[in-house]
Amino acid sequence: MRLYLSSYRMGDHPEHLVALAGEAGRRAVVIANAMDPAPAGVRRDAVEYELAELAGLGFDAVELDLRDYFGHRQRLREDLGGADVAWLRGGNTFMLRHALRYSGGDVVFTDLLAADALVYAGYSAGACVLAPSLRGLELVDDAGAVTRAYGAEPVWDGLRLLDEAFVPHYRSPGHPETEAMDLVVARYRAEGVAYRTLRDGQALVVNGAHAMVV
Repeated sequence: MRLYLSSYRMGDHPEHLVALAGEAGRRAVVIANAMDPAPAGVRRDAVEYELAELAGLGFDAVELDLRDYFGHRQRLREDLGGADVAWLRGGNTFMLRHALRYSGGDVVFTDLLAADALVYAGYSAGACVLAPSLRGLELVDDAGAVTRAYGAEPVWDGLRLLDEAFVPHYRSPGHPETEAMDLVVARYRAEGVAYRTLRDGQALVVNGAHAMVV
């Protein structure tokens, strides 16, 4: 399993993402469903930013909108199978988790990562969804956005590809969510939940059995 999980955007050492992808791994998709609650223009600008950042690293990137795959898991599997890197940007963790559930992305990503068929990369919400549970993140993200958008209850279980909660923006002056992340950490400590904190600029890099923070 290959993961590049940043606290915020590309982090300070995106060369590790390039190394994980390898010389031939230049096909990337941007998944921005964590931004689905945003106005269309804001969401579009967010996607364009991520595409430009990936292009600057040498990737040939396009957007993949999970909403286009709701109820079409096999087509998602085929399209993701053509990618070397999936970049899942930040935003609302619960909206991204909903999109992963209803597109079948949770199962497809789990299978592709087990087969080492692509690199799963991203930041903030894109990393948080890999935890065992999303409980606690409602202190930061609006879980009710899922109900307002889809008339459905938010999904509280994560993809369980990490064995601990992922806490981005920790002690990161200047980020608007850093104080709320202190509340998340306090809750995890009180409840005995295992967690990992990252400051903006840092990233967790996993390559098989080897993991490190850069």
